[in-house]
Amino acid sequence: MSSSAFSLTAMFPAEAFRVTKGAPVVGGAKGEELSHFCCPECQTWMFTRITGVEGFVNVRPTMFGDSSWFSPYIETWTAAKHPFVQVAAAHSFEHFPTMEEFGGLLEAYAAQA
Repeated sequence: MSSSAFSLTAMFPAEAFRVTKGAPVVGGAKGEELSHFCCPECQTWMFTRITGVEGFVNVRPTMFGDSSWFSPYIETWTAAKHPFVQVAAAHSFEHFPTMEEFGGLLEAYAAQA
C-alpha cells in the first residue's frame, strides 16, 4: 500500500486532526481493527484510524508539504526489512511493540518534546 520499502506513520491526537477538503474513502487493507482512508480520486493512502486506539490518528507524513519538523522515533517490523536498510529511529522492534511497551514509548516521546 505504501509503494515503498517504508510505511511512514505520524501519530496525532484525534482532536488535532481533521480533513479540511474532500471526503476520503476506506481503501487498501480493510478489517475490523483498522480503516485506511484514501483519496477518492487516486486511492493514495492518507491516514488510518485503528479500533481500540481511539485517541490517535495515524497520518502518512508524505501528505505534508514540509516534513523537516519530524524524524523517526520508532521503527517496527524490522524482522522483514532488507539487510541494507538503516533507519535512525530511537527505538527498534522486530514486530510491533506490545500495548504496554507502546504506552511507555508514547510517554517517553511526550517527555522529550
